[in-house]
Amino acid sequence: MRPFFAGARDTFPMLVGAAPFGVIFGTLAIGAGLPVWLTLGMSALVFGGSSQFVAVSLLGGGAAAPVIWLTTFVVNLRHALYSATLLPYARTLPAGWRWALAFWLTDETFAVVENQLRQHPNAHAGAHYWLGSSLAMYGNWQLWTVVGVLLGQSVPGLASLGLDFAMVATFAAIVAMQLRDRPVLCAALAAGAVALAARDLPYKLGLILAAITGVVTGLVAEARFGRSNPPAERQTSA
Repeated sequence: MRPFFAGARDTFPMLVGAAPFGVIFGTLAIGAGLPVWLTLGMSALVFGGSSQFVAVSLLGGGAAAPVIWLTTFVVNLRHALYSATLLPYARTLPAGWRWALAFWLTDETFAVVENQLRQHPNAHAGAHYWLGSSLAMYGNWQLWTVVGVLLGQSVPGLASLGLDFAMVATFAAIVAMQLRDRPVLCAALAAGAVALAARDLPYKLGLILAAITGVVTGLVAEARFGRSNPPAERQTSA
């Protein structure tokens, strides 16, 4: 159980950063007219902060269902890259482990787990470390969604206090940890440029374009330059 608790411990700074994000989601969802059961169900079954925010924003703006589905799908495409990066460590795990860990994979857990597995690529210990990080993030997100729902019902205007800055700082820290790889740097720069240029497009289309641009740029850059230290090589040399 030591790797499990180590994973939860190492994820603690991310929990602090995600807390205001969960509160803001709960308040925004209630403010947009979503019922409590749907707000809590979205956090429990979707468990994707950015896609949940986008969905709530589009629902509040009266967007059609296909637009919501497409937007959230594109926003979550980055998880395919996360999965590809972690595949060398997870391919030997039983199917049940892979399904569970795939559901709980988030930006924060990826950053923590990838860093750990890069240094200590032990499949058994890594799986328990991964699980500890995942469950810590999942429980934290459910807790702060509930707090946001309660506050959204009793404290109007809470979403305008700027609490979401903590999550911006968290994502900046996550990205900064990965910028040593040239493909990641190229993807971040391209996605950031497109997001800025297309920020005024309706229905969060700028976000879709930025996500697609980042994914494509990252794949092209990785094919051209390769990663500075691919996971498979890390395992072999460890």
